[in-house]
Amino acid sequence: MNDKTQYLLKLVKRNVRAYIANPKTKAVMVAGSVAERLCDEYSDCDVMIYYDELPSEEELHLARQQNQCSELIGILGDRQEGAFGESFLVNGVECQFAHATIAQWEKEISTILEEFDVQSPIMKAMSGTLVGIPLYGKTLIQHWKAKIANYPDGLAQTMVEHYLKFVPIWGMQSKLAKRDTTLWYYQILVESVQNLLGVLSGLNHLYYSTFQFKRMSRFIEQMDIAPNNLASRLEDLFSHEAPVAVNELEALVRETVEFVEIHMQRVDTSEVRRRLGWRQQPWKLCESDR
Repeated sequence: MNDKTQYLLKLVKRNVRAYIANPKTKAVMVAGSVAERLCDEYSDCDVMIYYDELPSEEELHLARQQNQCSELIGILGDRQEGAFGESFLVNGVECQFAHATIAQWEKEISTILEEFDVQSPIMKAMSGTLVGIPLYGKTLIQHWKAKIANYPDGLAQTMVEHYLKFVPIWGMQSKLAKRDTTLWYYQILVESVQNLLGVLSGLNHLYYSTFQFKRMSRFIEQMDIAPNNLASRLEDLFSHEAPVAVNELEALVRETVEFVEIHMQRVDTSEVRRRLGWRQQPWKLCESDR
């Protein structure tokens, strides 16, 4: 644990005391870079607080007052839905405190584990819970950790099927070279990388969301099933010249499809397979129609 992580963890433990003092509070957990012990001077503090009943505005205001030098930045979400967040500064550090009822949080867990909502940003919270450090209510948090760690096969397959979609940009290079397509080209490149990671996350039973996705290399290190040197190859896509990048992207898609066919044979890969190797051909003027 580096000095910055120690500093932020100490700050968090001091600031959650005011919330733990509220009898409505049943569990508190720190997640994010503090929990992963990867803090630098730009890191914030991500804290999740769970209640039987959400605290009132007055109770939250009092808690912030007890945290000296606090400056409220804003409130996110709607408390009527059972969960919301507040963001404030303490000694120049941004603290993002998420407040949720136990009922709402467990409902959100079920949308992932039972309904397989792979597009939900709650996927990020699921992985955050697995690495989170309990500060209060450890038994309840360990119960959630165990539940989330049991990644359903149905969720894995839904992840693979959802993300197994790629625009065959490798077959359009000649056309793109003739047109002003810089923004579209990079959009497709980003979406393709996101989809590759989504497919591989499903194969490796990892929670994944494109929402504020960071630390790609560290995430890929968790994968047992992945193309060789995946992290560096994905990074290089954005520095290579377009003709090289699109061919490398096609190679990565092909390798990923092969992993799907080996490890999840019930998934239909025929549509992606059909586009591999495809190259768009220019049409020619027909002499009879001139």
